[in-house]
Amino acid sequence: MKTTSILAALAAALPAIAASAAERLTITLQHDLDIARPAETVTVPWSEVNKALPHALVQKIAVRDASGRVVPHQVTNVAPQAKDPQNIGVAYGELIFQHSFKPGEKSTTYTVEKIDGVAPVFAAQTFARYVPERLDDFGWENDKIGHRTYGPALAAPAPAGVVKEVLVTSGLDLWFKRVPYPIVDRWYNKGHDHYHHDEGEGMDMYNVGRSRGAGGTGVWEGGKLYVSTNYASWKVLANGPVRSIFELSYAAWDAAGLPVTETKRFTVDAGQQLDMIESTFSYAGDQPLTIAVGLNKTPSDKGQSPQVSTRREGKVLLQWVEQSSNGAFGTAVIIPAAQGFAEDSLNELILAPATAGKPLRYYAGGAWSRAGEVTTREQWETYIANAAARAANPVRTTLAASK
Repeated sequence: MKTTSILAALAAALPAIAASAAERLTITLQHDLDIARPAETVTVPWSEVNKALPHALVQKIAVRDASGRVVPHQVTNVAPQAKDPQNIGVAYGELIFQHSFKPGEKSTTYTVEKIDGVAPVFAAQTFARYVPERLDDFGWENDKIGHRTYGPALAAPAPAGVVKEVLVTSGLDLWFKRVPYPIVDRWYNKGHDHYHHDEGEGMDMYNVGRSRGAGGTGVWEGGKLYVSTNYASWKVLANGPVRSIFELSYAAWDAAGLPVTETKRFTVDAGQQLDMIESTFSYAGDQPLTIAVGLNKTPSDKGQSPQVSTRREGKVLLQWVEQSSNGAFGTAVIIPAAQGFAEDSLNELILAPATAGKPLRYYAGGAWSRAGEVTTREQWETYIANAAARAANPVRTTLAASK
């Protein structure tokens, strides 16, 4: 056959090839636990979506549950290939959506398909940002709870003749919410005095000081805790609506004569009381360090006369705090690699080994009784036990392209 005939035959075949390409990607979710798994986050590499749906674009897809209902989703750009010069949809990182498993529900399916119109903009359920207007705070939240931590401007000494708050700490703060919508910007705009009072949306009542707060880290060596100062730099990698990802880096500090630096990557998912945090430590040598993750022993504001109940068991460090006013709250840390517990004058601590350059994964956060979902110690203990079980038993995904 002549070359021209071959080319003509190939050209004639192209429409048929395009028509037979997959029109949807089916995602099957499975797990082995009997408990409910509300707001379980599902991630699918965009390369797999692009393989099943060539030329699919982030603004022109729909994710549907088993009943055909469109669900909120996002596509990150946290990917090795950051450019898409041919506009064929290859530069994205992951497709993200959520499913809530009922008790006993072990599997379900979702589909991803290209659409002709533009996908809707889904309401933000997670958010993170640098807050230069409040002394370099960094704030983040989901629909359940808020947080902040502190930057170099807060640690800097006050110039002569200037009144400025000074606090040197790498502890993590909690902002307790009683509304599902974002409040970080609203509260900072209201001003410092206002967000220390519950005016209907919640309040900042957690005490951090120089402690680890609710999930800060340090190096445990010789029965002593060595900690960093305020974060030195930040980077936002993804920002909702379903998941926010950001990093905070800490300058070197002296850990019993060993200089150590740390980068924390926070993964903040909608519908969860806990964030996933991956701390990567850098230091000379290949011997593992013992890392401590802490909860403040005195987490209430002044004047509360709190009753603090602490539980140390397995992979979990947990507190439940009954206050004389402003309700009760729980805090917790889960470390899948935990190997024991300790304490110092400021903190309850849970310990785990970490090796230079390899992330240590843990989960930290809290819940407030006034939010109405976790109102007793028993409910908080159950929530954390389930969260630990979920962390140890991730959901499995199976992908299949079809017409």
